[in-house]
Amino acid sequence: MNARNSTYNFQNVSIGAEAELLRLQEQALMGWNKEYRTLQQFGLTDGMKVLEAGAGPGFVTGQLLEHLPHSEITALDIDDALLEEAKLRLSHIHESRLTFAHASVYETGLPDNQYDFVIARLIFLHLHNPQQAAAELRRVLKPGGKLVIIDVDDGMFGAIEPEIGVMPAIIQKLVQQQASRGGNRNIGRSLPRLLSGSGYTDVDMDAILQHSDLHGIEGFKRQFDINRFTGFYKTGIITEYEYEELNRAYEQFCRSPDAHAMMLFFMACGTKP
Repeated sequence: MNARNSTYNFQNVSIGAEAELLRLQEQALMGWNKEYRTLQQFGLTDGMKVLEAGAGPGFVTGQLLEHLPHSEITALDIDDALLEEAKLRLSHIHESRLTFAHASVYETGLPDNQYDFVIARLIFLHLHNPQQAAAELRRVLKPGGKLVIIDVDDGMFGAIEPEIGVMPAIIQKLVQQQASRGGNRNIGRSLPRLLSGSGYTDVDMDAILQHSDLHGIEGFKRQFDINRFTGFYKTGIITEYEYEELNRAYEQFCRSPDAHAMMLFFMACGTKP
């Protein structure tokens, strides 16, 4: 099995490492307060031993450390470059509170029955075998421990004004391209049955809405940055017409004083029996 077995590769992003880190930061922090509120509703409390699967550069890790001052956090990621970013960013945190694990979510190498709570944020859409990953995370949970998956569904991604007429066709092509590589950009709708099928009980689900009027528009500009789509154009996934229309619409979105956008994220929770 490919050790990565995932469609995301930080080293290959079309916008470059610096811009991608800024995008990931905005993506992590825009709706954090709502996400944390829902995590609490699902049972996350200070003092728990928490695993963050797919921690990346550590933006959410930092928030967990701040909001859970008496918890031990393990930040796991397969990408050593992203983990190095996280280690630098969080170097002031004592090792008694924060541990890094360089490993695959399919084979974490972590002991059985160790964690009270596992958070997997925007990782499952990239996984070739999400059920295997969910089963591995169940293994490391204590009995009664919980896994929360936070992810997207491009069939219900949100809205943008001024509207981008070519966006639905482009989104569908990106969904198909992700599927051809083994991922699933429509995974949000499948999270409850994924958890149930992986042996979790008491499955629940909620949705988090991020809106530019509430969280600021700069983060949304980074998510819709035309440079993120350049690689899809160069490889023929989207046409020249679609790329030019998207570029025109993106420039209009950035200029318009009335521009606004919203995005949906889905949160599903399951308990290890």
